[in-house]
Amino acid sequence: MSTSIPQLLEFLGQLSQAGLSYKLEHNRDEAIMVLVAVPGARWEIEFFADGSIEVEIFESSGGVQGPEMLSRLFKK
Repeated sequence: MSTSIPQLLEFLGQLSQAGLSYKLEHNRDEAIMVLVAVPGARWEIEFFADGSIEVEIFESSGGVQGPEMLSRLFKK
């Protein structure tokens, strides 16, 4: 039996205790994703049905861009 649900619940409790807000998403049939935004970074943590966990971190370069950058969003 996998331990992914207890791990997920423990992790959500740790986020709450730390005062970090999060959002849950279900993008893959076999996983639940926890999205956490902190200053300068966005974390995507996926808890899989088989008990595995994947973490992806997107860090900011620190620069702030203007509205001219919005067109890049639709070019990608």
